Amino acid sequence: MKRMHLHVSVEDIAQSIGFYSHLFGASPTVSKPDYAKWMLDDPLVNFAISKRGGKAGLDHIGIQVEHESELEEIRHRLEKAELSLVTEEGTTCCYAKSDKHWVQDPSGIAWETYRTLDSAPTFNGQESTEANAGCCVPATQKIEFTTRKKSC
Repeated sequence: MKRMHLHVSVEDIAQSIGFYSHLFGASPTVSKPDYAKWMLDDPLVNFAISKRGGKAGLDHIGIQVEHESELEEIRHRLEKAELSLVTEEGTTCCYAKSDKHWVQDPSGIAWETYRTLDSAPTFNGQESTEANAGCCVPATQKIEFTTRKKSC
């Protein structure tokens, strides 16, 4: 099964948790001082918010998979699209350890495809601070994103 993933940077985490909890009719499945995530079945989406120093708004979009074979299937599709692909194995991001592939769409939006391996005690392998980078886009991609989008 594949699940759509949306990550939004917010200005006020508590206020945003309240709003999205009402909108979705559910409390977050993960809630930290700087991050929250809802694993929803209706609509089938992994929706996350964070206050990590980035500009408020869409941070990145992704597709979460359950099985390695699904991750490989998507990787092959992205390779056929001839996009610059960055692969990470066992990386820590958003309080989870994951295998993932990152690309940038033609409009400059960061897309990740990933399979979660385990939970993690920190956002990106570092203690939680708002001064850390907004999303876990690999450093090689952040350079491209900042020149094109001026954010993330």
